[in-house]
Amino acid sequence: MAMVPIIDSHCHLDFDDFGKDLPAVLQRARQAGVVAMICIGSGPDLATAQRAADLAAREPDVFAAVGIHPHDAVKVEDDWWPLLDKLARSPRVVGVGETGLDYFYHLSPRDKQAEVFRRFLALSRAARRPFICHVRDAHEDALAILRSESLGEEGGVVHCFSGNLEQARGYLDLGLDLSFSGILTFKNADEIRRVAAFAPLHSILVETDAPYLAPMPHRGKRNEPCLVVKTLEALASVRGIPFSRTAEATAENAQRRFALPDIGDVAGGTIPAPPAA
Repeated sequence: MAMVPIIDSHCHLDFDDFGKDLPAVLQRARQAGVVAMICIGSGPDLATAQRAADLAAREPDVFAAVGIHPHDAVKVEDDWWPLLDKLARSPRVVGVGETGLDYFYHLSPRDKQAEVFRRFLALSRAARRPFICHVRDAHEDALAILRSESLGEEGGVVHCFSGNLEQARGYLDLGLDLSFSGILTFKNADEIRRVAAFAPLHSILVETDAPYLAPMPHRGKRNEPCLVVKTLEALASVRGIPFSRTAEATAENAQRRFALPDIGDVAGGTIPAPPAA
């Protein structure tokens, strides 16, 4: 299979899971054709966002997004927002989030999750960065919030899409992109594959969510950006198009949504900053 440029639109390279071998992880990604990775700094505190931004400043093919995970919405303090705003406007930060709603674990009250979600949507508009949604078992409420808010010209992405066809239509009608992870390769993911076959190709991204959700046949092991190739293979299969076309389209979509530099500039190490806020 000829190597084509690939973008992993959502990974967590700042996590301790990569603390011992991050250089090797990055090298394997590059060897697999991954020319850009978006490191999502959205843990339980501001340190996670800062680590993601710092990593993006060091590595020419790593970019960052900054947020607070919905699990941790209850921890957010008012004095966190000025730093989050400053980080979101950093040259190497290309997105806001992940943010959203998670009703599977209920680690933060629903009303607090909704409040923080709305504040991150406002930050996305102010910083002129697209937002990245985490939605689990909460699609109807998430859609209601998104429909009630101004989403800004930069729009957003529903990461690791896990809903059904009707919910997918709701997000697509709002102009959002759907991002597919290694779940696309799981045996019990027929509904996700139906959505991946249905969604317009110009509205699809791929991701690893590394270190989570390793695709088959690596399920249960640590995920890493090089394995996004397996998700692309599954996406190409369900859509009935060549791998090269799938990789090209999803990379172009990620470039457009996150205002990334041209693939050739990333691969060559010439990295202009995204538009200023």
